Amino acid sequence: MMLKSDCRHFPGDHPCRFNKESGQTCPDCTHYELPGARILIIKLAALGDVLRTTAILPGIKEQFPHSYVVWLTLENSVDLLKSNPFIDELWSLEIDTPTRLAAEEFDLVLNPDADKRAAGLASQTRAREKRGMLLDRRGCVVPANPEAVEWLEMGAFDQLKKRNQKTYQQLIYEMLKLEHHQQEIVLSLRKSEQEWARGFLSDQGWREHEKIVGINVGGGDRWKKKRWKPKHFEAIARQVIGQTGNKVMLIGGQQERQLLNDLKSALPAGVISSEANRSLRETAALIAQCRVLVTGDTLALHAASALKVPTVVLLGPTSASELEMYGRGEKIVAPIGCVSCYLTDCDIDPDCMQLITPERVMTAVAKWL
Repeated sequence: MMLKSDCRHFPGDHPCRFNKESGQTCPDCTHYELPGARILIIKLAALGDVLRTTAILPGIKEQFPHSYVVWLTLENSVDLLKSNPFIDELWSLEIDTPTRLAAEEFDLVLNPDADKRAAGLASQTRAREKRGMLLDRRGCVVPANPEAVEWLEMGAFDQLKKRNQKTYQQLIYEMLKLEHHQQEIVLSLRKSEQEWARGFLSDQGWREHEKIVGINVGGGDRWKKKRWKPKHFEAIARQVIGQTGNKVMLIGGQQERQLLNDLKSALPAGVISSEANRSLRETAALIAQCRVLVTGDTLALHAASALKVPTVVLLGPTSASELEMYGRGEKIVAPIGCVSCYLTDCDIDPDCMQLITPERVMTAVAKWL
């Protein structure tokens, strides 16, 4: 057979890029390469966790230089991982798992997630070695290796979570037996996406010499008190405009549609809104245009980290220690003794996020501008 179907560049259902670009066929192609260790990463949710887990990819390539990396995730997370130079194949749980997981074998499975669905998938996969979390025959999540015990117990005991001083990245590197040295989150934007963002901003009145301060008004829906207060968002936007003269861009999604509209109506003309119907990658491209981003502990934080945008992150119910800032930006922790409580809701008034003042945030924004 003329075709070398075992080449790492052959996708199976269409020509490889070398055949498309220059007409090369297998007998005379100089790009033929067998894949190295086949590695499956299972990280399904949530969006922010999926993105920050990409920090393990450089470490995998350091330990397994010629590896062939497959990442299994949920369909709604796939966009975050597209164009990632460290990933050879992207699988979605909904589309690829039923047909491919039962047929293929791997040298190594990495599952940092204690979610039973992810742990079950890791247990089902045929592989020589497994690291992270598995599901046993009784339906219990168990560590695949001794290094995974710490993360599993942190998820079980709030006391350990609160005492922890390691970043999420350090914890998962240790769990997966990789060498950690502050490897970065990986989010690769295409040139066309960056051009779209500049065009969108230009249509809203932005000029390329102007600095943009992004204000992410989203907070997710797991922790009700994780989002800053609307009056604080309005106040910080006014302070940025009044004290620095820089542009302000409000960033949010479908859940923040009404808040985006209310804030834009209340603020001076010239404030930009990302608008609520942006895709994940469009939102990331807009964040990439910011000089500084103000945000809670959300997906936007990890996107900004990947895109090397200095970030001022506001923290209440979730852990400050787990966040890796990479020396770009700072954490503002609510001045109250019950921070990092991980409670989904509480009755304390004023609550932790109310106690973070716009003036304190403005000081940090001015520093990083």
